[in-house]
Amino acid sequence: MTKITHGEVKKVANLARLELNDNEISNHAEQLEKILEYIKQLESINTDNIPCTTRAIEVINVFRKDEKKNSNCKEELLELGPSREEKYFKVPKIINE
Repeated sequence: MTKITHGEVKKVANLARLELNDNEISNHAEQLEKILEYIKQLESINTDNIPCTTRAIEVINVFRKDEKKNSNCKEELLELGPSREEKYFKVPKIINE
C-alpha cells in the first residue's frame, strides 16, 4: 500500500476548507494510513455466503391489533382546545376569498 503523503492531506484539508499545521498534517496522515490498513483487512474477509444486512441486530416491530373503542370524551377534548364553536374547534381563517 502506498503511503499517504503530506501533499495529499493538504489537498483534502483544502477541499474541506480546513487549516492544518504541520503537526496536524502528520497526525492525519498517520491516522488515514491506519484507516486504510483496516479497510484492507476487511476486504480480505470472505463474505460470499453471508447475507446482506442493514443492522447488526434484527429489529422486529410488535404491533397490536386495531380495535374500535367507543369513547365519550368529546366534550373534554373540545375543552382542551384554545377556542371552540358549538361542537367544533374554532380556528383562524387562512384562505382569502
